[in-house]
Amino acid sequence: MDVQPVSTMSQDLSPPPDNTLLIVDDDRAFLQRLARAMEARGFEVDAAASVEEGLGMLKRRPPAFAVVDMRLDDGNGIDVIATLKELRPDSRAVVLTGYGNIATAVTAVKIGAVDYLAKPADADDVYNALVASPDDKAPPPENPMSADRVRWEHIQRVYELCNRNVSETARRLNMHRRTLQRILAKRAPK
Repeated sequence: MDVQPVSTMSQDLSPPPDNTLLIVDDDRAFLQRLARAMEARGFEVDAAASVEEGLGMLKRRPPAFAVVDMRLDDGNGIDVIATLKELRPDSRAVVLTGYGNIATAVTAVKIGAVDYLAKPADADDVYNALVASPDDKAPPPENPMSADRVRWEHIQRVYELCNRNVSETARRLNMHRRTLQRILAKRAPK
């Protein structure tokens, strides 16, 4: 994540009237950098490194905003978003997702998240997603995923849905098992 100097941040730095923000991410270095960056942008930040810790903070004081990673060591960020929407329906949540989690991020948007961003996310992108007007359409990405990357993401999603069972994934994708194994052994395309 790029934490930029205050002079190059988003144009409108005035935080909303209720500026409470919960950030839930198990990457502690990223969590600390993002928390500092959001505090510099005027938010009152609570940071949690697990689903359990995040749920505890939510129940004590449901925030107006949340930034939640999907894959956490002790569970799924969807649980945090679902609880937030129950406790505070007017809240705005942004989902952070890594590889192979686009389908999960879409699920999070369906239950109430306003946007999802691929990790590592830039602090300005997170800020803009949090404070964007609900009527504004997101600008197209400057560097969209390549067709190879989209294919790889889809294969990873199906693989995860099949509980990482190569034979079942190959069957569902109508692909030879060895071909799938070769794809899974390679790094993600750019």
